Amino acid sequence: MRVFVVLAFIGILASLASALVYLMRDKGSTNRTVNALTIRIGLSVALFLFVLFAHHMGWIESTGLR
Repeated sequence: MRVFVVLAFIGILASLASALVYLMRDKGSTNRTVNALTIRIGLSVALFLFVLFAHHMGWIESTGLR
């Protein structure tokens, strides 16, 4: 479970970094920045929904505040 979440975070950060690179290179002339940010949002929503589903299925447990 931890490996999947870490890989998802790495994918989100890679998409964010590529959006920054496209923003600096293209100067707004193409849609590559928007596409990279759209992928980042999709990955973030998918990760959030997966964590909710995993909690519902009992694969992960909430520990609360300590």
